[in-house]
Amino acid sequence: MATHYQRALIGDESLTPTSAAGLTFPFGDRAPQPGELLTVAPGIRWWRVPMSGPLKHVNGLILDDGEGVMAIDTGTASPRSTEAWNAILDGPLAGTPVTRILCTHMHPDHIGLAGWLARRFDAPILMTRTEWLMARMLSSDQRDRVPDEQIDFWRGCGWSEEQIASAEKGGFARFGKMIARLPLGYTRIVDGEVLTIGGARWRVVVGSGHSPEHACLLDEERRILIAGDQVLPRISSNVSLHVNEPGADPLGEWLASIARFRRLPDDLLVLPGHGDPFTGLHARLDALEREHLDRLEALHAHLAEPRRAVDCFAQLFRRPIGPDVIGMATGETLAHLRRLEVTGRAVRTTRDGVWWYSRA
Repeated sequence: MATHYQRALIGDESLTPTSAAGLTFPFGDRAPQPGELLTVAPGIRWWRVPMSGPLKHVNGLILDDGEGVMAIDTGTASPRSTEAWNAILDGPLAGTPVTRILCTHMHPDHIGLAGWLARRFDAPILMTRTEWLMARMLSSDQRDRVPDEQIDFWRGCGWSEEQIASAEKGGFARFGKMIARLPLGYTRIVDGEVLTIGGARWRVVVGSGHSPEHACLLDEERRILIAGDQVLPRISSNVSLHVNEPGADPLGEWLASIARFRRLPDDLLVLPGHGDPFTGLHARLDALEREHLDRLEALHAHLAEPRRAVDCFAQLFRRPIGPDVIGMATGETLAHLRRLEVTGRAVRTTRDGVWWYSRA
């Protein structure tokens, strides 16, 4: 028997579910084409917002919302994303107002055009408080040069002077350049709150680790989870430690969130921020947890001798780490090293401003 979200695409005779790694992809290879909104369930349309970078796009969702629609996640404030929005606003959404904008979290590919849409339609932005405040803080930091705290942070991780100089050329206030100006106010959503959207009831489920207070939406009646970047089907979300909270334990928060999301039903249709809709939530959560636990074990073994963060890249990543990804790789490595510290399995010492980690 076809499920409700498979029935949404009845008429597409090419629809063939596929499966991999314990997951099922009910729409097979069917994905939205440029300018297309693809119905995945009644009142829910999926589209891909193009952007630059290795991910190439972010998944946007359009939910029927009374006389208009709610937009969930927006793409970056870039010509490619803006042109794509104009195409659907002049095409399949022509004459339909955006009544609300919900951003699952504060990363630019999810919040980038929220301010632009809010001004165009006089629509409120819905977010959790921590995500909103982080976005406001980062976007308002417009200093001209990289602050000494950031340089000391890079040096502590073991970056060379050449790597630091290269990063300095890229500037510091890059976040604000990737998002449209945000309004002064927003509408707060909280964990456990129930939102009514187009007659459906969606419960806010908050996760952490990839971002501080990431909002997912669960429609328990129709068994649908809007997951953002909290659960992705084929890649692992970046979990990083940053200079703005150097004593945090983001990987601990991520693992705790996996345990929390495992309490949700396993038969949900998961609508992720990147990749294709899938079922098999628990299998994916198990795989994500296993990946990080395996990395922690490999890293713990590697610390038989004192190591800097940059000395640990080969234990965590399958590709060479060049200047294009060294910042992200460093943040994720630090998150794993910090987890070992918090659990008493590693200690950090500082010599000449450089951090050295060894097994406890």
